[in-house]
Amino acid sequence: MTGVQVLYFASLRQAAGVERESVQTTASDLAGLYAELKQRHGFAWEPAHLRVAQSGAFARWDDAIAEGAQIAFIPPVSGG
Repeated sequence: MTGVQVLYFASLRQAAGVERESVQTTASDLAGLYAELKQRHGFAWEPAHLRVAQSGAFARWDDAIAEGAQIAFIPPVSGG
């Protein structure tokens, strides 16, 4: 298991009901972590429509998860 801190923004924050949470995961990559969280929180977004960052840098969905990393899932933002 890998322990990480997950940050949520915009509609993901609303769906999760929290701004951040500590997560223990068995996922081997960021896509797997998002799949676990999508199932837990009922997220509507597919990974292709999101950006993901690990420890302050944009990452790829197939990047491995680093122990203790801060992971951010970022949906598209609209506004005017």
